[in-house]
Amino acid sequence: MDQHADTTKSDKLDDIDRTLITALQRDGRLGYAELGQLVGLTAGGARRRVMRLEERNVLQVVGVTDPLKLGYRNMAMLGIVVDGDIEATADAIGEIDGVIYLVIGAGTFDLLVEVVAEDASALFDVIGKQIRAVPGVTRTETFTYYSIHTHRFTWGTR
Repeated sequence: MDQHADTTKSDKLDDIDRTLITALQRDGRLGYAELGQLVGLTAGGARRRVMRLEERNVLQVVGVTDPLKLGYRNMAMLGIVVDGDIEATADAIGEIDGVIYLVIGAGTFDLLVEVVAEDASALFDVIGKQIRAVPGVTRTETFTYYSIHTHRFTWGTR
């Protein structure tokens, strides 16, 4: 999804959109015929609805994995304090291989960044050499992971 996706009132969802999203959160492999039956549309109608949600950056159907089980033995969340243009710094960090999640927030840290690496040396390279070298990064705090306890993508819609 576009990292700067507009989430204005133009993204209002109707009951059909909500049902489709919730069903795809539970099982992203559902076919359009199954989705259509669920909401009272033809397979083509369901496909058009899903495509419209994707085009509006409301929905992205992907395969979710556990990085630790794929050989990425080291993961960490970084809290980053930025001096200067937060979005420019976020854009630069977001381009670094190994950065898999990045949010701009408020509070102690300007950015929260999730990083995966094959081993401790690679994790140090991403954090210590690449992220800390990005202009605007003034302080980082690293929270390493022992395991992923809860990884949920089924929160539904509002």
